[in-house]
Amino acid sequence: MSNESTVRPAQPERAVKHAEKGVKAYQSFAIRLIVFLLAVWVLFFQVIGVLRMPSTDMYPRVDGGDLLLFYRLDKDVKPQDIIVIEKETPLVAEKQTFVCRVVAVAGDTLEITDGGNLVVNGNTILESNIFYSTPRYEGFVSYPLTLGEDECFVLADKRDGGTDSRFFGPVNKSEIDGTVITILRRNNL
Repeated sequence: MSNESTVRPAQPERAVKHAEKGVKAYQSFAIRLIVFLLAVWVLFFQVIGVLRMPSTDMYPRVDGGDLLLFYRLDKDVKPQDIIVIEKETPLVAEKQTFVCRVVAVAGDTLEITDGGNLVVNGNTILESNIFYSTPRYEGFVSYPLTLGEDECFVLADKRDGGTDSRFFGPVNKSEIDGTVITILRRNNL
């Protein structure tokens, strides 16, 4: 007894459809991977920055080696913001990265007294989060200083010996990389 009435569909056609589904899946994966990598690049290299704290100038709030996340698109700073700046110093011709606290903005007049007080617009500033007096650095900035448009004055939290505007002068808005939004503590845990 022969059963010649059973006819099977062509196997190559089924294999081709299966292979096409596999290629489409790989293409879909590749497109999603590219979109994901592009989103990560935009987020972490255009919008958010990551920086390892280069010094102990902001101690005790920020210690050397801590990781800082900063928002690159915010250039309009206000007093008490902690910002990341790229600035040339009088002694080094190449740009260096600094992290400092804004203490005065455009239009403000500031002075650092012989007694180590910070005076902005005639008012002595009492900073509850600063534990050091603010000495003058002689020979770099003349006081009283009135800030021009798009300028701010920054100080390190570790006021004695910190590298800040007392040393390199006012910071222009174009030198600001961004405003620190969070600190990831890496030391002294």
